[in-house]
Amino acid sequence: MTEITRRDAMVTAAAISALALAGGAAAADADAPAAGAAAWDLTDIYPSDAAWEAERAAIAARLPQIAAYKGKLGESAATLRAALQLQSDIGLKVSRLYAYASLKRDEDLRVSANQERSQKVTDLATAYSEAGSWMGPEILTIGQAKIEGFLKADPALAKFRLQLEDQLRQAAHTLSPESEAILAGTGSPLAGPGDIRVQLVSSDIPRPEVTLSDGTKARLDDQGYTIHRAAPNRADRKLVFDQFWTSYKGFENSLGTALASQVKGEMFTAKARKYPSALDAALSGPNIPEAVYRTLIAETNKGLPVLHRYFDLRRRMLGLPDIAYYDIYPSLVKLDRSFSLAEMRTLTIEAVKPLGADYGAEFSKVTAAKWMDPRPRPGKQSGAYMNPGAYEVHPYLLLNLSDKYDGLTTYAHEWGHAMHSLLANKAQPWETANYPTFTAEIASTAHEAFLADYMLKNARTKDEKLFILGQMMENFRGTFFRQAMFAEFQLAIHDLAEKGEGLSGAKMTEINLALLKKYHGPHFVMDPLYGIEWTYIQHYFYGFYVFQYATSITAATYFAQQVLHGGAKERDNYLSVLRAGGSDYGYAILRKAGLDMATPTPYQTLIKAFSDVLDQAEALLGKA
Repeated sequence: MTEITRRDAMVTAAAISALALAGGAAAADADAPAAGAAAWDLTDIYPSDAAWEAERAAIAARLPQIAAYKGKLGESAATLRAALQLQSDIGLKVSRLYAYASLKRDEDLRVSANQERSQKVTDLATAYSEAGSWMGPEILTIGQAKIEGFLKADPALAKFRLQLEDQLRQAAHTLSPESEAILAGTGSPLAGPGDIRVQLVSSDIPRPEVTLSDGTKARLDDQGYTIHRAAPNRADRKLVFDQFWTSYKGFENSLGTALASQVKGEMFTAKARKYPSALDAALSGPNIPEAVYRTLIAETNKGLPVLHRYFDLRRRMLGLPDIAYYDIYPSLVKLDRSFSLAEMRTLTIEAVKPLGADYGAEFSKVTAAKWMDPRPRPGKQSGAYMNPGAYEVHPYLLLNLSDKYDGLTTYAHEWGHAMHSLLANKAQPWETANYPTFTAEIASTAHEAFLADYMLKNARTKDEKLFILGQMMENFRGTFFRQAMFAEFQLAIHDLAEKGEGLSGAKMTEINLALLKKYHGPHFVMDPLYGIEWTYIQHYFYGFYVFQYATSITAATYFAQQVLHGGAKERDNYLSVLRAGGSDYGYAILRKAGLDMATPTPYQTLIKAFSDVLDQAEALLGKA
């Protein structure tokens, strides 16, 4: 059934008002919002908090209407359609309410009223799930033959076909109406570990303040760490790492308890639904073969020599006698250039031209609108995400951009998410517009690939080329190898829990440290303190999620190469993936487009692409 999803948050889950046509003024205005205020305008969703509250109350009052259809779904195709449409209509509104509340909360996590509003809509979403929890079991009692007859008899049921067929597919894991109602009610409590982690990290963990070698005073919360971890001075980088990870280390036990509770919650749900493991349960819902997860990890491990080769090149380019974990973020070549929001927009517009005139015109139009909150400020949610929840309105983007190249790539990435949502929303009804997580990172990562290709082709000097190549190599490291490592960590802690072995923060740090050493190679200096890094990864509280970043860059690399080196056919094949939205399972959508993610070939292709970029960098540098 229709459900509220979490995208980086990823979801994968920011930004603002009416569409304004291109013009530097609109983009430049977003560069300087009122002091302390968010740059987006949420009135496109609701004109006021009072309007939001009125709609929440109205939707809550409508929930009992769903029960009126209980026991009647099998009466006729028309009755089934009416029940599904009611559930869908309410779900659309719940999603819109959720979008507003979560965006408002993330403007300033210190505002209690925003936290309370977010909790209200979480409770509403849980109540919504409970209200329709009986529908799945009842559809199963109708049976496949009768459902197929209804679909043939009523063409208006077509938009519910995948939903109905998916329900029948998961018959063995659907419980009685009473049990489904109980499980639906676990939504809020099972979200508790992740909510606790967010609150600890955002407001409760004491954050160190350090003075860097140039006199800069830096507060090392998550945003400050992201900004200063690439400091050009090696001693500064080590200081930032040591102080930042020490702040997390002090909460190792608490955060370990939270993540262990998350794992146990996933195990509980899997067991309740008669799955052999949490991984099997996680992959069954989106209908992803387990071979995708296992093959990703296996092929990534086979490709580690290429990653180690990159680290040796990084050491050489940075002029270091050895390489440590705090050396992975500084640019390999210094680029003395900053980017305003207007420049980020202009460069990305140029970069996506291979996607065609229609795509380019739409992109120019929407990026001139105030749909994003671009800059960091105290209290604001860290990281970056696109929130697609207001289907009837438009996506919003929450960003914490620096004015450096990483800010430019983040801008391109998150707008790739937004374009994916816009294309899917235009091509699909609400019921099939919400694309699966398995394809959610493809458009964003492809945007980065198009940007890198454009910037490399327009680089004027050897150093500029090396800088861009360095960014490309970092993308392979960070989005493929690093996310695959996270996936391996998740699998390891779940395996321990499912064997009945206790989980603790210290055990998680031990596992993570072993993976860090394996992935970074025998010549890498790895301080044991840095094993605590698992505490930094919010995505571990989203279930088995992060592996899809690695599969997405794999698919994005494939499609970007197809578009850049092909013609209209290849471009349209790629755009068809985006327009498909959630009209099929993500794995099936990619197979239809010629890409089977359960086989070794896609991952081997990506690792070879990484090796080819290394070749280019080594050729420019000459022999050591």
